[in-house]
Amino acid sequence: MTVTYHDSNARMSQITVHNGTVYLAGQVPTDASADMRGQTEQVLARIDDLLAKAGTSKEQLIAAQIWVTSMAEFDQMNAAWDSWVVPGRPPVRAAVEAKLAKPEWKVEIMVTAALPEG
Repeated sequence: MTVTYHDSNARMSQITVHNGTVYLAGQVPTDASADMRGQTEQVLARIDDLLAKAGTSKEQLIAAQIWVTSMAEFDQMNAAWDSWVVPGRPPVRAAVEAKLAKPEWKVEIMVTAALPEG
């Protein structure tokens, strides 16, 4: 099976597709001045855009990995997530506290989704 790469540079791709599965790179906020909920909403909007570019959507999510810089703000991230995720179709998920590449980022999310059948 062929692997396709999208939105790539010398270091990484934002999207890879293989055998009907879409893998996104970890997504971070564009406006780091926002609070945890605001940053999470930005990241989820970017995920929506990338999934659409790959030919799928959050309705086809399989898995999510979430990194937050402070579990004290975990509820804010979950509020944004709960408003975004498709009811009855939540992916498997892991969320951990971690130091991110830039200190102003509060959240990074990486997802895997299936391409729709058909």
